[in-house]
Amino acid sequence: MLKHLYIRNFAIIDELELDFNSGMTALTGETGAGKSILLGALNLVLGDRADNDSIKQGSEYAEIVAEFDISRLDDVTSWLVTQELNTDEECILRRRITKDGRSRAYVNSTPVNLQVIRELAEMLIDIHGQHEHQSMMKSAVQRQLLDDFAKHSPLLETVSNLYVELKLLEDQLQHLRQTSNEQNDRLDLLRFQTHELDALALEENEYQLLNNQHKRLANAEKISSSVQQAIHRLSEDENTNIQSTLSFIINSLTDIKELDENLTPASEMLTEALVQIDESVSLLQNYSDNVELDTSQLARTEQRIQDILDLARKHRVEAETLHTLHETLQKELHDIDHVDERLEQLGDQQKEVEEKYIIACDKLSTSRNKAADKLNKSISKSMQKLGMAGGKFEITLTTSTSKRSAYGNDQIEFTVTANTGQKCKPIARVASGGELARISLAIQMIIADSSKIPSLIFDEVDSGIGGGIAEIVGQHLRTLGSSNTGKANQVICITHLPQVASQAHHHLRVEKQTRKKQTTSQVVTLNEEQRRQEIARMLSGVEVTEQSLAHADEMIERAQTI
Repeated sequence: MLKHLYIRNFAIIDELELDFNSGMTALTGETGAGKSILLGALNLVLGDRADNDSIKQGSEYAEIVAEFDISRLDDVTSWLVTQELNTDEECILRRRITKDGRSRAYVNSTPVNLQVIRELAEMLIDIHGQHEHQSMMKSAVQRQLLDDFAKHSPLLETVSNLYVELKLLEDQLQHLRQTSNEQNDRLDLLRFQTHELDALALEENEYQLLNNQHKRLANAEKISSSVQQAIHRLSEDENTNIQSTLSFIINSLTDIKELDENLTPASEMLTEALVQIDESVSLLQNYSDNVELDTSQLARTEQRIQDILDLARKHRVEAETLHTLHETLQKELHDIDHVDERLEQLGDQQKEVEEKYIIACDKLSTSRNKAADKLNKSISKSMQKLGMAGGKFEITLTTSTSKRSAYGNDQIEFTVTANTGQKCKPIARVASGGELARISLAIQMIIADSSKIPSLIFDEVDSGIGGGIAEIVGQHLRTLGSSNTGKANQVICITHLPQVASQAHHHLRVEKQTRKKQTTSQVVTLNEEQRRQEIARMLSGVEVTEQSLAHADEMIERAQTI
């Protein structure tokens, strides 16, 4: 839901801050006061192309900031997380354009390109009127509206999963077929390479173990001499061996520690040290008995290492990875040797998944057709109430088994005619902006409970109508803003008709002011009395009369009963 809009140096706006609420908000004002400027600023922050002519005269830049409450919009939150954009319960869009033609867009203070901000905007707000941001004109959105209305999420998930699985199998088949066509030359090379590696019979981690063994064998004499010298000085030297010296010290301290107990810790530590030395001597003697001085074993180890290095160099890999390369080549050889068998297996899997995909798509198409029939009747009926007598809405579904997608194989298009006897045409080709907005309103009224877009803006929805029809349009807008869907619905309507404005829960008035030969536009949030005066002005024109005030009171009071 749109919570706050900040505009600075845009067109004839110096600086403007607006707070918005849930429910229906009417935006009124005299012709030329700047209602369209507000919508233009909002379109800009939602991703419209920047035009430095829209920067207020004498300013270096223009800036628009829109703040949205997304606390109940799980899809938006998930999208922001996927895009790695900071998120909490609020989402802030910011756009800044400068006189040199540069434009920058931000989402939650993170710079983004316009495509990102447009994609996000389509989940946050929908504008109905003669503007680019009419998502309902897009075939993907029309499909989603129908599927949301029919509650197709579980069925769509099944179709999507089968489609992904089918594409994966097709890619694997294509790769295998290509491998099969190129396999002859590759097969000879693989057989030769694996034969060499089979003959080497290198075990995992063997190269590292051989290197460790080589170090021991090559330095066996030095190791043996050092170990013998350590044993001699620790226990065998008759004059200075450490064991005897330490035993003498311990005995001396034992004789005197009864005279001073403070010597006890030192005596105990020396006793523990003697135990450690005794164990060390035992280990060194055992090691000395097993030191290898086998020159023939050293030669065999060196030859084995050299064989590994030679083959690793031939394959242009490190010796440590030669064993892994062997396993990889063996697997590739096995796959090529059994490619026909694998092709047949994958082909069978493809047919099985394709059959499941077709069944799921057929089920989805059947359900879509049923939902479309229901929508066609409901929206056509709603159009009659909105001043389009004889109007008809029709969803066309074209199924093509040759065009598969994660959303099934249906092409969905919203078509409409506003007059009796005329053929339905794609909704994007409806000429009248007012009719288009009212058709959008009729659609939104029916799908309100299933729509995922919380904020709707209607521009010129009352174009070309008046009287009772205008009041019905206003009632529809109020009901849409009050829809009990478990989320805060928001409808913002730019209108020049009191029958529509009187139905709003909130009322904003756009005013044009001239100061020091400079024209600026401001927006005022009306209290109850100001709203009464504004609706009376809309009824009577320049002069507000007692009669127009009474009529305004009646219209406002009647709206409260809806």
